[in-house]
Amino acid sequence: MKPNVKGFADSAKGFTKSPLGIIALFIVLVYGFASLVVSFGQNIGENAIPLIYFLVVFPVIVFFGFLWLVANHHKKLYGPSDFKDEDNFVKVQMSTAMSLAAASAKQPNDELNPELSDKYQEKILELVNRTSQREKIKTSKNRIIWVDDRPENNIYERKAFEAQGIEFSLALNTNEALELIRNNDYVAIISDMGRKEGPKEGYKLLDAIRESGNKTPFFIYAGSRSEEHNRMTKQRGGQGTTNRADELYEMVMNSIQ
Repeated sequence: MKPNVKGFADSAKGFTKSPLGIIALFIVLVYGFASLVVSFGQNIGENAIPLIYFLVVFPVIVFFGFLWLVANHHKKLYGPSDFKDEDNFVKVQMSTAMSLAAASAKQPNDELNPELSDKYQEKILELVNRTSQREKIKTSKNRIIWVDDRPENNIYERKAFEAQGIEFSLALNTNEALELIRNNDYVAIISDMGRKEGPKEGYKLLDAIRESGNKTPFFIYAGSRSEEHNRMTKQRGGQGTTNRADELYEMVMNSIQ
């Protein structure tokens, strides 16, 4: 039977579309060359022991290397072709990145942030690629509640999450938020700090939630990202405090995943 060279070439081309495929192709080629050496090599008996050791040890090395990749860099093992629709994948990534850039670019006085350089935009793209989902999150199980008496201030931030398939419940005050949390399941809670009820309503909401035994990840998105406020939030059982859209997106997406 003649080897199907064209079929192998087509398969190899398909493997090269993602990092995971390249790893698989490398393993196949290594064992292919080893098989050729065993089949056609001359005086192979004199060097059989090193070859046998290689064939035995190599799969073990590959296995533990793969475990390390999955544990530490699993989000980088897939290429766009691993998604059901490559065009949709690209659109989702760009939509998320553009929304984060728009949220990061706006100051409270609606002026563009001069620090939003090309380098920073590249950082946002890298962040989106690192935290994106292989498939859109099932919104029935992954809904976030966002507590803010001025939700119009966070439109771009929500769009960044929504591009990844997340839906939101909005609450304008602490009591409304507590009622929604009692009757619904959320994967994360995002809250501002000061509202009409008081300047520390973010902490008040966090305390009430933790006292009820609810351990849902809690993030404060307010005007400060100081180490002191971050420490106080974590002491009360929250996960973090920030005033940057990209940091909020990264913290919440990592929590969901």
